[in-house]
Amino acid sequence: MKKLVEIDDSILTKLKVLSAFEGLSVKALMEKAIELFVKSKEKEQLDSLSKEQKEDLGLLLLMQQVDRTKTVSREEIFKLLE
Repeated sequence: MKKLVEIDDSILTKLKVLSAFEGLSVKALMEKAIELFVKSKEKEQLDSLSKEQKEDLGLLLLMQQVDRTKTVSREEIFKLLE
C-alpha cells in the first residue's frame, strides 16, 4: 500500500542522516521506526490490562488457533468438568 506523508524538512534531514548511519534507505528506516513504535504501544496496552483481561485475551487467542473441524461430544465435556 502506498501512502504519501508530508514530513517537515528538518525531520527529513535527520532521517537522511540516520539512514546513512544505519545503512538503510529512508523508507526502510521509517518502516523500522513505525514497527518499533507499534510494538511499544501494543506492549503498553498489554501491560495496562488487568489479570482477568489478560486471561480473556489469552483464551481468545487460543480459541482462534482451534481446529474447527474437530468436535467433542457433550458427554466428553461434562466428563472433563467433573
